[in-house]
Amino acid sequence: MSDTSPRARAREQTMRDIVRIGRSHLATDGAAALSLRAVARDLGVVSSAVYRYVASRDDLLTLLVVDGYDELGDAVDAAEATVSRADHAGRMRAIGRAVRAWALAEPATYALLFGSPVPGYEAPAERTTEPGTRVVRRLVEVWEDAWVAGEASVPEVGVAPRRLARDLARIRKDLSLTAPDELVARGMLAWAALFGCVSFEVFGQYGANTFTDPKDVFEHHLDVLVATVGL
Repeated sequence: MSDTSPRARAREQTMRDIVRIGRSHLATDGAAALSLRAVARDLGVVSSAVYRYVASRDDLLTLLVVDGYDELGDAVDAAEATVSRADHAGRMRAIGRAVRAWALAEPATYALLFGSPVPGYEAPAERTTEPGTRVVRRLVEVWEDAWVAGEASVPEVGVAPRRLARDLARIRKDLSLTAPDELVARGMLAWAALFGCVSFEVFGQYGANTFTDPKDVFEHHLDVLVATVGL
């Protein structure tokens, strides 16, 4: 049973305020310059008071990472839920578009999650792996559903080298997949390419005048990725 006492509610609100202010500083100052002292100032408390909630700058970064992953995951889930479960290509496109839309709306948090590592910081796997894999797990679910429905067509070829085949077999077992190695491998390509396409746009890698609207090339790339996994 959750604690709903006034003290617990006050603590939860303070934690939400710390994350909100932290994300604001992330956008203006960058992850490397994130400061608990600055967060405490905006929160209106002495810096020592913040340490009752957040142990260190790294702990604050972890809170922001988890919050970002969850917000992205929620956006993806909401977008995918609007598409028929039987429309596998539509579900994959909805996921891709949701990732792009969220990233463009939250470039600083996207950079924290998928940009250059923050010097001296290593995200704790026990706190970040589950929220950090929400999007790829949703993609895998789409591909597996399509395979089970007989609507994913990939070449029936072996995967080489042998160590890669062993890795893919382990992944399939861990995720309880019936989809073959080739579909899993192509799915990993689609996953990596999706975030690569989004990163190019968010970080301005295309240049300012290359495309009239970068959405056009993203939609083309999304179609290619859908075809890559045989949908």
